[in-house]
Amino acid sequence: MKVKVIPVLEDNYMYLIIEEHTREAVAVDVAVPKRLLEIAGREGVSLTTVLTTHHHWDHTRGNAELVHLRPGLAVMGADERISALTRRLAHGEELRFGAIHVRCLLTPGHTSGHMSYFLWEDECPDPPALFSGDALSVAGCGWHLEDTAQQMYQSLAKILGTLPPQTKVFCGHEHTLSNLEFAQKVEPCNNHVRAKLSWAQKRDDDDIPTVPSTLGEELLYNPFLRVTQLASPTIPQHTLPCREDPVREFTGQVAPAQVLEVLCRERARFQLALEPPQPQVRALLALQWGLLSTPQEK
Repeated sequence: MKVKVIPVLEDNYMYLIIEEHTREAVAVDVAVPKRLLEIAGREGVSLTTVLTTHHHWDHTRGNAELVHLRPGLAVMGADERISALTRRLAHGEELRFGAIHVRCLLTPGHTSGHMSYFLWEDECPDPPALFSGDALSVAGCGWHLEDTAQQMYQSLAKILGTLPPQTKVFCGHEHTLSNLEFAQKVEPCNNHVRAKLSWAQKRDDDDIPTVPSTLGEELLYNPFLRVTQLASPTIPQHTLPCREDPVREFTGQVAPAQVLEVLCRERARFQLALEPPQPQVRALLALQWGLLSTPQEK
């Protein structure tokens, strides 16, 4: 299995997954179809399927044009709002592309119909891969909630967080630097955050993608995976930083879902301060996360 990482738009990633024996290819989150087809042609592969993580415009904007350019192409996902969808997938459903197995993992939180894709090959020494869209990113997650924090916690801790730690994580955006800056605010004494931030700054200076990470690495520095102790028996416990107290202390909460909800709200505040968006977008974010005070509160 070969994965081509394709930066598109302002900070998105789309991916081309190649089965190296059959030369069949699967795309994930198509945003710029002509660029995808150019790379597929250069690789000499036959594109048969699009896997879409969720319905947001920057992850689906290329589907309709791609289907027009390649009639008969399958477009799969879990949400009927996905553009040009030809097949709706269910949680736990498994697909097969040559030697590549795909397990579909419904991971609501960022959106109600968000699907992540776990890929592996039998009897292959290479680690499995997770295409997580906006459910999980390097040192962060999609913190704009369409669902409840409890649903997001179930997705992160009970579904994605229990995958093998060597799993490579291919996410939907290049948000690593700002994610790590926020993670450092949450856990200023976490040496893993500090080291990863230094590494990411160098990658940013050199204009090099920071994907993929691994799930095992995410457990060390991603605050959204550190709201409670995760079951990771294959990771030596002495290598993990103190897991619960710093994140809980930062949020002032104890219950995992409440910790996660505060993290999402604080991440939104952090982003607003870091890069103030256009006034109408700022107002929408502020309303969504309760960042606007009423006259009585001022």
